Amino acid sequence: MKIAVDAMGGDHAPAAVVAGVIKARDQFTDLEFLLFGQVEQIQPLVKDSTRIKILPATEVISMNDEPVQAVRRKKDSSLVLAAKAVKEGQAEALFSCGNTGALLAAGLLIVGRIKGITRPGLLSTLPMIGQQNGAFNLLDSGANAESKPEHLYQYALLGKYYAQTVRGIANPRIGLLNNGTEPHKGSKVTQEAYQLLKAEPEINFVGNVEANAVLKNAADVIVADGFLGNTLLKSIEGTASAIMHLLKETIMAGGFSSKAGALLLKPTFKELKSKMNQAKYGGAVLLGVKAPVVKAHGASDAETVYYTLAQIEQMLKENMIPDFVNYFSKTTLKKD
Repeated sequence: MKIAVDAMGGDHAPAAVVAGVIKARDQFTDLEFLLFGQVEQIQPLVKDSTRIKILPATEVISMNDEPVQAVRRKKDSSLVLAAKAVKEGQAEALFSCGNTGALLAAGLLIVGRIKGITRPGLLSTLPMIGQQNGAFNLLDSGANAESKPEHLYQYALLGKYYAQTVRGIANPRIGLLNNGTEPHKGSKVTQEAYQLLKAEPEINFVGNVEANAVLKNAADVIVADGFLGNTLLKSIEGTASAIMHLLKETIMAGGFSSKAGALLLKPTFKELKSKMNQAKYGGAVLLGVKAPVVKAHGASDAETVYYTLAQIEQMLKENMIPDFVNYFSKTTLKKD
């Protein structure tokens, strides 16, 4: 199985990307990697080229580039060439730590969406409290600022199949992000989406879920429009970071007894940090396109890259996208 990698995307590219690829290559013998980027920067980082092929790209799409224009104009960029490799069948999946908007544009314009899916969405995996190594999926976490009820309905189906095939949850619970648990709460869009989800026998719909419950094992998949989803995602990330910073600051200001207590609790703090570490859950997946298109955070280190590539390996091994295509080709979906 081959993964096309945008080796120049991200704050620490290509070093962090290549290091993560090498670790994944050594761990998963069923994976091969096509690294697209500036050869003179990548080549010295690859001491062993087993199942790694470096392909030249003269351009790089930066974080500041306008996404759609960059994809259309920078034809020889590492991201566009990696996406074309997937479209042309040279690779089965696309990975990048670069410009999120550009990756979404490449996924839609080059890789192409699955027939029947009107609005692909971005799925993220986040930690939850109350389960050992528990997590939930959030879809859409930022691809589309606005959605119609039909899009939220499709996100529920996409999220369900991801949770089943990649995470191994037999009958995942689907929740709708809202400002109250009652069916009549929220906007007209969420009220209509509630009725669509409630009426769908193939969805294990648990109703509306408020933001303060998403970390408390309320559902396995949370459905939202991209604006609300991304706001929730950033709020969780920011809160986790702030708590760890505040905890450290309080301990350091508490004198000898606080520091001694913290030393005794060091294994506990390490476990807490690990539970809140989103990197181990992999990257954000653009669901609804014809191949796995996966985005890791721009500040990703080698470990995050490795975990995301492990996530892609699982998606490919479970034949997730072909199963999606087969299912949606036989299902009458609610349209715009």
